[in-house]
Amino acid sequence: MLWKFTNDRPIYLQIVEAIQVGIVSGFYPSGSGVPSVRTLALEAEVNPNTMQRALQELESIGLLHTQRTAGRTVTEDREAIEKLREKLAEDHITAFFAGMRSIGIDKDEAVKILSKAAKRADTADAADAADAANVPGIAGDQATATVPKEVN
Repeated sequence: MLWKFTNDRPIYLQIVEAIQVGIVSGFYPSGSGVPSVRTLALEAEVNPNTMQRALQELESIGLLHTQRTAGRTVTEDREAIEKLREKLAEDHITAFFAGMRSIGIDKDEAVKILSKAAKRADTADAADAADAANVPGIAGDQATATVPKEVN
C-alpha cells in the first residue's frame, strides 16, 4: 500500500481514508486480516500511536474487528462495504462538480465532458486489455482481471 500524506488534515484521518479505499478496492478483502499496528506504522512511516488511533476509528465505524487470537480483520458485512464504496464515489463526484464550477463549467457541460472522457477511457481500457492478452504468460481471462491499485 502506498502512503502519501498532506499537511492539510490530521495524519490519522488520512490513514483512515486510505484504509477505507483499500477495503472497498479489495486491497484488504472482506474477512481478511490486517497487518499489525507496528507493521502498518513502519510501512506508512508514522508513529504507532497514530496508526492505532486510525485503526480504532475504523473499528468504531464497523469496518474492522479485533479478535483476540487473530488480530484485526476486515468486516464481512458486504452491505457496509458497498455503502462506503458508494459514499466515496459520491464524494469524488461532488468534488469533481465543485472543481468544474470553480473553472466556470456548469453541471450540464461538465456531464458532457465527463461522458467524452468516459468513452476515451473505455477505448483505452479495451486497448490495454488487448495488449495484456498478447503478453506471453498471461492467459486471456487473466488479462482482463481487476487488480487492486495502490492507495494514494
